[in-house]
Amino acid sequence: MSERGTIVAAFGRHYEIELADGRLANGFPKGKKSPYAVGDIVDLTADGQITGHLPRKSLLYRSDAYRQKLIAANVTQLVLVVATEPSFSDLLISRALIAAEHEGLRTLIVLNKCDLAAALPAAREALAPFVALGYPLLELSAKQDAAPLIPLLAGETSVLVGQSGMGKSTLTNALVPNIAAATREISTALDSGKHTTTYARMYHLPPIPAGGRLIDCPGVQEFGLAHMNLQEIEACFIEFRPLLGTCRFRDCRHLAEPGCAIKAAAASGAIHPRRLAHYRQLAAEVSRA
Repeated sequence: MSERGTIVAAFGRHYEIELADGRLANGFPKGKKSPYAVGDIVDLTADGQITGHLPRKSLLYRSDAYRQKLIAANVTQLVLVVATEPSFSDLLISRALIAAEHEGLRTLIVLNKCDLAAALPAAREALAPFVALGYPLLELSAKQDAAPLIPLLAGETSVLVGQSGMGKSTLTNALVPNIAAATREISTALDSGKHTTTYARMYHLPPIPAGGRLIDCPGVQEFGLAHMNLQEIEACFIEFRPLLGTCRFRDCRHLAEPGCAIKAAAASGAIHPRRLAHYRQLAAEVSRA
């Protein structure tokens, strides 16, 4: 006889599963592969073996030429956490937004550590191209007050994604009572954060169940999209969508081809040059695959 539950933590090939009655059980997959992610709804045998998962409504993951790294399943919202310090990659933001667009997720960018006023203008400038596209941005300082984020998480299954050191664990600590997610000092010498969350975990946000669910996961320094082809990638640049199919050549890659509508839009200022640069870097990766 099997029971059904939701994976709420993933430790390699071992999973913590919340059953329907609220009890927690340990589970492991059959075989050597670990094809499950936090958020998966799974069936579990009496001895702890996971026999399968229900069809997913969404699956956020990253990939390179060699492997895939599952991030979370059945989420409804991607919360991209960046900070004034350390510096963050706008290319990684584009990559994560593309993955979210591909899965049909709501998106929110959170700029943390806004109390560090000296670094705030540069962070805002880096985020300006995304704000101009309509991606919502929330500025806060998790150590001082995370309350502005609470209504934006209500009713959603949200996953926090960002580079190490952006303050995801501090944010989780502020939002979820009675937890002790570890935090670390930022490595100023490397201008990057030390990894603090080593596994993904789902938390219930108060008031339960209306408060929603929050998944904190390890910091990412890269966000590969090797599982997507060029047509899928270009369709996930939301500013490209009205122009797709209007280039002179049907198979235009928006690189050096004449009569390219995307290049013309970039030249006129309708498409930000950083976003076009991001697309071209991803196109180069696809061509090398």
